[in-house]
Amino acid sequence: MRGQRIGEFCKGAWGGPPNQGYSGFVPKTWQQSLALGLAFLVAVSVLFIFGYRAARHARYLRSEDQPIHAWMSVPFVAHTHHVATEILYAAIGIAPREHDRRPLRAIARQQHRPVDEVIRDLEKAIAKERGKAP
Repeated sequence: MRGQRIGEFCKGAWGGPPNQGYSGFVPKTWQQSLALGLAFLVAVSVLFIFGYRAARHARYLRSEDQPIHAWMSVPFVAHTHHVATEILYAAIGIAPREHDRRPLRAIARQQHRPVDEVIRDLEKAIAKERGKAP
């Protein structure tokens, strides 16, 4: 009776024959080991390739000034161009507000100005702050 209980305890994970030391996930032949090793190397290689590409793209986005678009807010433009928000608000003639997330399109509409004119004023202010011509 005691031997029968031990046999029941040692059955495989899905009720198969008793295990002989390892689970069923360990490869049995050198071909299976080689295939598993190659699959692991391919997975790690793909991980490094896409990780490198993502990091390179992130560095590009961080180093390059993105063009100003109508959907952007003044704080977003200030952050991406590394300029104080107060300078940009002064350039478009608005008093700075805390947590102002209005897009430039809405600001231009409120001022009854074209969006391109607001964007041009922001670009001039950024260039002036950096000390170069617009």
